[in-house]
Order: sequence, then structure tokens, then C-alpha cells
Amino acid sequence: MSLSAADLAAIAARAYVHMEPWSARAFEGTLAQPSSLLVSAQGGFVLGRVVLDEAEILALATDPAQQRRGVGRALLAMFEAEAAARGAAQVFLEVAAANQPAIGFYEACGYTTSGRRKGYYRHADGSRDDALLMCRALT
Repeated sequence: MSLSAADLAAIAARAYVHMEPWSARAFEGTLAQPSSLLVSAQGGFVLGRVVLDEAEILALATDPAQQRRGVGRALLAMFEAEAAARGAAQVFLEVAAANQPAIGFYEACGYTTSGRRKGYYRHADGSRDDALLMCRALT
């Protein structure tokens, strides 16, 4: 299923209630890049890019009504498979250090923490949070 930039922004707004979500315009700009990779289904998506042998997840979101039903895990697996088909050997992502549910999800999917970016994320209230860098080998 192909979702529009507006659909992606709407899902992100519902999923990222404590973070500043991406706008439809931001999604449009990313989707226009030749390296972009979007995997989507009703109520969720993974958006990233593949450059040479590396894939990067820029956004993963599932509508709160679809969470804890395997949608995110299935979308992540599809993203990884397509990234590998495009030549990626590793997938990288960033996640807010305070987002323990997401960190647990990624760890359960085989991702490990490889670094930290101080003050990377801005919350809706203006406060900042570190980003954990996580990665997983595909080969």
C-alpha cells in the first residue's frame, strides 16, 4: 500500500505525541530523493534511504490503534529486506534515549546501541533529548 506524504504526516502526528512530528512537506522532500525507501501499510510506515551499502531509517511510525499488533515489526522486516536487495549490509537509526518502548522494540529486532548524540531531539515542550544511535547487520 502506498501512502501519500499527507498520510505519513498524519500517522506521524498521532504516533509522535511527545516529539515534533515531520510535516507533509518534509516527507515530500525525503520521498523525492532517489535513495529514499518507503515501506507502508494501513496505519504504519518505515521511511529511510539506502546509500551504497548502508541503509538509514529516518522515521518509523504506527498509528497508536495499530501498535503492539506486529505491524511495526512486519514493516521493519520489509524495509530491511528491500534495503538488502538494494545492496545494504547494515541498517542505522536514531531513537530518543527516553523512548524506552522504541528502544526495547529495536533491541528485540536485533539492533544494538552504537553511540549517542547529545540534545538531538526537540520535544513539543521545547526540552531536548539525546538520540541513541542503533544499528543492525543485514548480512
